[in-house]
Amino acid sequence: MTQITPGTAANIDPLVIAISSRALFDLGDSHSVYEQEGLDAYQAYQIEREDEPLEPGVAFHLVEKLLNLNNLLDQSPVEVILLSRNSADTGLRIFNSIKHYNLSITRAAFCSGDSPYRYISAFNSHLFLSTDGADVRQALELGVAAATILPSQKSNVDEDILKIAFDGDAVLFSDESEKIFKDKGLEAFTMNELEAANEPLAGGPFKPFLGALQKFQQAFPAGASPIRTCLVTARAAPAHERVVRTLRAWNIRIDESLFLGGLPKGEFLQAFYADVFFDDQQGHCESACNHVATGHVPHGVANS
Repeated sequence: MTQITPGTAANIDPLVIAISSRALFDLGDSHSVYEQEGLDAYQAYQIEREDEPLEPGVAFHLVEKLLNLNNLLDQSPVEVILLSRNSADTGLRIFNSIKHYNLSITRAAFCSGDSPYRYISAFNSHLFLSTDGADVRQALELGVAAATILPSQKSNVDEDILKIAFDGDAVLFSDESEKIFKDKGLEAFTMNELEAANEPLAGGPFKPFLGALQKFQQAFPAGASPIRTCLVTARAAPAHERVVRTLRAWNIRIDESLFLGGLPKGEFLQAFYADVFFDDQQGHCESACNHVATGHVPHGVANS
């Protein structure tokens, strides 16, 4: 285990993560009841089992690590908000499961079948994680970093450090360069990046979230942060220079940067011990989730 020196949260704004109940817990069985037998049967199923803890879902261990950051600071600046299509009545099993696992989650929105995405901004959320792609798209339209968490059997529960990996174009950065690659090919993309090397890319949907993570990192002594970030991009030299200069212009530091030149990302993510990886391309996500927990970001030209 890595030794982490406690930090101070005096100058850190709260980091708010909104998560759906189906991303936090495994609601597969109960959801099957709803689909096959209807709402009344689903309500009865949940109420009959409201004292039976739900099994952890695909984002459970990530949430544990996020909340654990509060144990390393002199305040509790990390907050996880539960957003659910359940009613408060059927949601009682979810809150009982939260209590069972000693998760410090106290705020929630239960929407009785409606999408809870409209409350994401009201809670001042920096990130929304869900298994519902439609809700995620609506959150992105609100300007909130959001991802559809894909099923994965991999989770990095052995390290104390929270490790988050990001794709570049259409995730941390805008998709302006990716559009050129899609429309005109690699040669045109490379030429454009060379000519625009000194022009910072516009920010993508995850730029504010990365900035918030960096503020957490800065609360700890150098080399002792409980958060580590990594850029994992298909770019390669010479297209790397614009990325480096963009991050410098933003005054944002990435701990590790992997310029893979089109190599599959999965094994590199596994070597980084990522707790979660965010990418805009469905194919990359399906490959990565064989190695690490993965969130698909349905944003940009690849998802038009």
